[in-house]
Amino acid sequence: MPIEILMPALSPTMEEGTLAKWLVKEGDTVASGDVMCEIETDKATMEFEAVDEGTIGKILVKEGTEGVKVNAAIAVLLEDGESASDIGATPASKPEPAAKEEAAPAPASAPAAAAAPAAPKSNDGTRVFATPLARRIAAQKGLDLSAINGSGPHGRIIKSDVENAQVTPAVTDAPKAAAPSAPAGPSSDAIAKMYEGRDYEEVKLDGMRKIIAARLTEAKQTVPHFYLRRDIKLDALLEFRSTLNGQLADRKIKLSVNDFIIKACALALQQVPDANAVWAGDRILKLTPSDVAVAVAIEGGLFTPVLQDSHQKSLSALSAEMKDLATRARDRKLAPHEYQGGSFAISNLGMFGIDNFDAVINPPHGAILAVGAGAKKPVVGKDGELAIATVMSVTLSVDHRVIDGALGAELLNAIVANLENPLAMLA
Repeated sequence: MPIEILMPALSPTMEEGTLAKWLVKEGDTVASGDVMCEIETDKATMEFEAVDEGTIGKILVKEGTEGVKVNAAIAVLLEDGESASDIGATPASKPEPAAKEEAAPAPASAPAAAAAPAAPKSNDGTRVFATPLARRIAAQKGLDLSAINGSGPHGRIIKSDVENAQVTPAVTDAPKAAAPSAPAGPSSDAIAKMYEGRDYEEVKLDGMRKIIAARLTEAKQTVPHFYLRRDIKLDALLEFRSTLNGQLADRKIKLSVNDFIIKACALALQQVPDANAVWAGDRILKLTPSDVAVAVAIEGGLFTPVLQDSHQKSLSALSAEMKDLATRARDRKLAPHEYQGGSFAISNLGMFGIDNFDAVINPPHGAILAVGAGAKKPVVGKDGELAIATVMSVTLSVDHRVIDGALGAELLNAIVANLENPLAMLA
């Protein structure tokens, strides 16, 4: 029997992707492990390998097609002895089989009002697929179809699903007090109309930009941020870095200030273990290792590759790993496990001359450190005398569900202490 090749979920958050390029054509023979196509997710372009062996009988989705849903059929694989005539109608064109129980007509005594109601919709506005008989029974029993899991083809709700469901009152149109909500913003067409007669370029949103927009909007709306700010004196660190780089020059290793920041944050998460945590919906997960994510800007968006076990790695190892991750992030060659996870993130805009800023937490992380530029500033020394020091401003954005104010302050103080006493980080 022909085998449908389905759009894979290449990451836990992937809902759709772009079929960027086919590497096989109809009639080609493939074996398990052969690369068949390239698929663009919101973060990367990844190769998709064949699981079964056979002949590509039909390609259902053309290369370059965007918005292909996960588990949608993209091709048909023929097994040994099968031909294209065995394929029949494609999944997109063949009719959905009707459930057997619908073959019997409704009883003649059933009132006209018992006719199948219009297809219901779930709370998020998407259509709930159910057979006419299932909808009719649900209406008679007062069941909410959006709360029932369908066992029919493609998740369609059938008669047995409704009969076995727990009674849940269906959503009605009865008037009820409306929950207060923010007014809807103007539509994209309405906004475009404001700029009629003005020159502009319309930029189509790619998958990455759509995901960034959705995730960060969700983060600012659902994560209760609070912010802690500190200035850090960098003179001791800059002197220590210069000494180390001189000694490492023969090995062609050059440490950056960012490498020290990663190490300082990783150690601080060990020093304040209650802050090494993430929000998991109905619970908090406290991590044992320090897995630190670092924001990397790429064309059209950003990645946050994760340096696992950062507290156990040397500065030179962190530096090499960060360079490798950043390079592959810009080429969109990171695997999902390399940019997912972690409990804490760093966003450094200091190299762009930004003095300070507030970063948005990347859920489920508990916090993110926004790092500004180091600059010469007047400071008051311990003896009360005025002096000049290199000062860097940082802001810690904290998820109050995970970390309270005092705990966040303890974490930030540990980061500051590590950076102002860099030699101690090697102890």
